[in-house]
Parts: sequence; structure tokens; C-alpha cells
Amino acid sequence: MKKVNNYFIGRDLLIATKHAKEKVIAPVITSALQVKCFTLPNLDTDLFGTFTGEVERKDDPLTTARKKCLYAMEQANCDLAIASEGSFGPHPSLYFVPANEEWLILIDKKNNFEIVVRELSTQTNFSSKTISDRNDLIEFAGNIGFPGHGIILKHTLHNTLTVQKNFSSLHHLLVQYHQMMNNGGIVTAETDMRAVHNPTRMQVIEKAAQQLVKKIQSACPSCGAPGYGIVEAKEGLPCAWCSTPTHVTMSYVYACHQCHFQEEKLYPHGKPLAEPMYCDICNP
Repeated sequence: MKKVNNYFIGRDLLIATKHAKEKVIAPVITSALQVKCFTLPNLDTDLFGTFTGEVERKDDPLTTARKKCLYAMEQANCDLAIASEGSFGPHPSLYFVPANEEWLILIDKKNNFEIVVRELSTQTNFSSKTISDRNDLIEFAGNIGFPGHGIILKHTLHNTLTVQKNFSSLHHLLVQYHQMMNNGGIVTAETDMRAVHNPTRMQVIEKAAQQLVKKIQSACPSCGAPGYGIVEAKEGLPCAWCSTPTHVTMSYVYACHQCHFQEEKLYPHGKPLAEPMYCDICNP
């Protein structure tokens, strides 16, 4: 049976990024897989959408990450690459808490497989605010960690949107704001969510890279292929009081992308019964 690392040792691995994500991905991947990471200096991943609003993202994050990865592989004429894509908005269960969702995908054309992970984190400064005066802007800048974290200014006038970014100092930011206000219209400040301008997002991408390595190193018990992992979570853990099925996870289904071996593992949280607080009957 082929060992997981034997799929990767000594190979060149492209990190498909325009915004310096290799700074957090490469150290994790290089040491774990014993690959040689590289980037393409002129790779334009903004073709697939931008957080600054100039190019609309047409696909979901995972599809976008896959397209970026394949595009970069074609440009570099290589057979092993990683790409990521993020999104921001309300947390799916903590409704009033902002969240950062990061997808990472590794594509190996030589061995004909892809491995995907998703990292969902409340660790984000994602925010926006309509600015009415300079004090509003100064307060917003302080709250989101400027200048260590970037700010985007958007100016709407007569249904025309102008975007300004890459501010180096508070003075630079305020000068641009006053120019916009002198022209009339509405000015909105947003956190710059491009990875290179957002260290907080970089930390989440690094966690996703660690998760990707963990999944890559998980070998299929049947054929030994990398990337053996969870493909489905099944609800239904019975209530400890009334035995009614709850929404708590009862099992995970693991699968191999190579030989399609599957297995179901019960009680992933180590308990055969759910607390009554999660039961729709005992705690309606």
C-alpha cells in the first residue's frame, strides 16, 4: 500500500494566489508534505471576483477556488496546486455574529484527485459603515485595526460607484474621504478583506491550511489514498430522557475519493445520548 507522503515528496506545488496567501500556506504545507511550494508573480485571480467590488464573483466559494486552482495550473503547466476562496457574512447559527468562511482545495492531476476543507470562524473584523463625518471614519478605522488592516472607501454618486483602496496612513485615508465628500453623494467605509491587507483573515487561512494537511494525511483504511474524511453528518442522537431523535449528530460518514470505500462511525462526540436541552419534546 502506497504511503500518503509518497504521493507528494519532492514535488513542486503551486499556491494559486495574488494576495500573498503563500505566507501562511507554504510553511504548513512544505513541512508536512515535503513539497517545494512556489507562486506565479503575475497570476490574476481577481478574474474570478474581488472583495473590493470591481469584479463580481459569479460562483460559490468552492467552485471559485477550484476554478482559480485549475487556471493557475494551466498557466504554470504544473500538476499539483492549492487555491483558497473566502466569504464573509452572518454566522449560519450565531445569527448576529460576523463570520469568515474559508475553502481550501488541493488538486493533484498526476494522481487524479482533489481534497477540500472548509474553515468557519468568528475570528474576523468584517464590517462596514456609512460615514457622515471625519470622526465617524476615524472611529471606524480604530475599531477595525487600521492601518494594520486595510480599509476600502466606496463613493456613490448619481448611481455611479467609485472604489478607493490601499491607504497607507490615516492622513491618506482622510484626504481621500474629504475629496469624496466634497463631490456629494454617499461614502461607505468597509474592511478590506483581501488576505494581504487583512492579518486576521490570514490567521483563518492558516488554520484552514492546517486542517487541509490533517485531511491529506488521513489515509483510506482500504487503499491508503490521502484525503480520507467526513462526507456526511447524520443527525438523530436520541434524547436521554424520552429517546426522541434530536438534531444532534449521531454519526459521521467517512469516504475515500479513490476507491470509494465508506464507513459510518457512531457517536462522534463520545456520547450515545443527547442532553434534553437539545430535544424538541423535552425542551420545546
